[in-house]
Amino acid sequence: MLEPLLHDDPPSVGSYRLVARLGSGGMGTVYLARSPGGRTVALKTVHARIAADATFRTRFRLEADAARVIGGQHGAQVFDADPLAETPWLATEYVLGPPLDEAVSRCGPLPETAVRAVGAALCGALGQLHSSEVVHRDLKPSNVMLSAYGPKVIDFGIARALGDDRLTRTGTAAGTPAYMSPEQASGQEQTPAGDVFALAGILVFAATGHGPFGGGQAADLIYRVRYVDPDLTGVPPSLAPLLARCLAKDPALRPGTAELAAELHDGHGQFADHLPDGLLTEIARRSAEVWQYRPQRLPAPSEQAGPLPEPSAPRRAGMSRRRLLGVAGLSAAAVGGGVWAGVEFLSTNKSDASASRGQAGPGKQDLLQILWTNDTARPQDYGTPFFVGDTPVVMDINHLVGLDPATGKDNWRSMSLSPLSQAISDGSRIYCLLLDSKERLSLLSLGKTGGADRTIVALPDVKALGSSNTVAALLHASNGTVYLAAGRKAKLHTKDWHLLAVDTASGKVRWQTPFNETEDPSFENGLWFAKTVGDVLVLGGEFDQLKLHAYDNRSGKHSWSSEVSDWMDETTSPVTTGAELADDGQHIYVGAGLVQAIRVSDGTVIWEFGNFRDFGDASPLATHYGAPAIRKGVVYAAERTGAIVAVDTRRGELLWETPAPEENAPLLAAPPVLSATHLYYVGKAGLGAIDLRTHKYVRTQAASLQRLAADPDNRVIIGVGNERVTALRME
Repeated sequence: MLEPLLHDDPPSVGSYRLVARLGSGGMGTVYLARSPGGRTVALKTVHARIAADATFRTRFRLEADAARVIGGQHGAQVFDADPLAETPWLATEYVLGPPLDEAVSRCGPLPETAVRAVGAALCGALGQLHSSEVVHRDLKPSNVMLSAYGPKVIDFGIARALGDDRLTRTGTAAGTPAYMSPEQASGQEQTPAGDVFALAGILVFAATGHGPFGGGQAADLIYRVRYVDPDLTGVPPSLAPLLARCLAKDPALRPGTAELAAELHDGHGQFADHLPDGLLTEIARRSAEVWQYRPQRLPAPSEQAGPLPEPSAPRRAGMSRRRLLGVAGLSAAAVGGGVWAGVEFLSTNKSDASASRGQAGPGKQDLLQILWTNDTARPQDYGTPFFVGDTPVVMDINHLVGLDPATGKDNWRSMSLSPLSQAISDGSRIYCLLLDSKERLSLLSLGKTGGADRTIVALPDVKALGSSNTVAALLHASNGTVYLAAGRKAKLHTKDWHLLAVDTASGKVRWQTPFNETEDPSFENGLWFAKTVGDVLVLGGEFDQLKLHAYDNRSGKHSWSSEVSDWMDETTSPVTTGAELADDGQHIYVGAGLVQAIRVSDGTVIWEFGNFRDFGDASPLATHYGAPAIRKGVVYAAERTGAIVAVDTRRGELLWETPAPEENAPLLAAPPVLSATHLYYVGKAGLGAIDLRTHKYVRTQAASLQRLAADPDNRVIIGVGNERVTALRME
């Protein structure tokens, strides 16, 4: 999608005149540009702070080299590049067509003939790369462009020659977790067989609309890639056995690109003949848009964004899940595998980070004012932002980034965190696990400055932490205590799980409790989370069934366990299926198959809502409700029907429901956020709102958001999505 140029975008780069923005991320910005002769190109630039790093300049040069290797038939042809310029840039062919992920989102899964044609053509692209001893290493739907003449592979930012590991840290995994091969996910050498694995994942997505290993947090995806069979539900029966071979855990069992191409397609017909009409129409629309687009440039923002509204009534004491959950946390990381890298923190108070202020457009529908956006932090869409004091913190694939709450610029950025790193917060500090060269665990604590006030304390060699095969998972932090789970990695599963409470100042273990066989939660099977409610630590999780366990947070004594929901849909992000716990001090409220109220003292389910609701043709095993929010005796939750429901906390009775427009039906991916007068939710087309006084729907802002968090004073929403951070003022 073409976007106007920002006020501070240059008029030209090299000899190319900039026309529009195509996108921006943590590495740089991509523009639509035209040469003096009228050629239209996609021009990629690198952010100034990254261009200063010699390693990244080398990586950028290698990206251009890899793009030249694949050539114009299978990739975007390289027309020009200057990796040595003050702002390095790369000009390539502008592909007339959508990326595969957008094509499936707009037009639905592809028919089998189209899937086969796409797969066969991509085999040719990979074959061209592999014949030059180059592997892509980050093949995914967003890196495959669909034109009328065939698919084209783009983005070679982490491609490299076989055996060349100079730009890859040993023991870390580069790439996108949902489409990594098992060997890549474990930090091993990526070979052509790894690209075949990723290609098969892309074809599963093209045929079904979902990847072979579902969604969720990076560590959970990586575990499934390494140990869980792929989900081929919806793949045409004639394709499933072939894709299953390509997704074998053992790379030696996967076919090569030539064999795979022969199995996929016989080569007859033009590529466009295999595409559905809706996709051809979308390709034509994008082609016309390029020639009809008139360059626009946004004006410079005013210096004053205006005063913030008076804060609403203070919240009940205690941290909300939105403020507590660290973005990458609650995952099991193998200590013995050496996946934890050391951490250094780079202050960026004088950062060239791109953050822009703005105001909501005119019109009475725009209730939220956009305070600023940040395109450089590049947060992952599966990570919920959180606050440390008044500082918003987000996480990209391997960095924590602290943002200036007033301007949105990067205040600080962590370095060298592995993709499996965990982070949790108690609202005033951030906590991460580190592994030193002798495989000893330490607890890193950071304040709002991200580095100047950091502390590191070693964790003792207690039974649960004293083995090189230890698996550890951070769960929760509150009142000077960090709660984590630790177990011993066996051949197929993790055993001997213990729950530990650790003093954040000294690293001393306050208590540890083993799980018996009936309580063992098997942390590696899904996203696990915890929350303190009074003197009770509530622990919950799993993909297939939502279970809760309760412990006395002073002694570690187990109080109760309960299966509180019949089913949770594994294809839905774990955070959408009950991982965000709402509570009122006496009860906790979860949403998954049903909305339920559970008494904290004994685990009794007080009421259930949703048993007699009409969900149409949806499977009874599907997730029907997103995680709820609570205020003043009312539980609010997004429902699969496309409505927001309000339920009385005392009796579990429906108070009111408001259907959202079909085009902006609420997603179940994040709990709603409440202000004094409105409920805000993540919808298909943007941020939607319900007026809590009239119970009427109001469309607020068109924005690509996946996760939301409210600041401690309940005045500002921070949203992440499409690798962008957006701050909006609440009404």
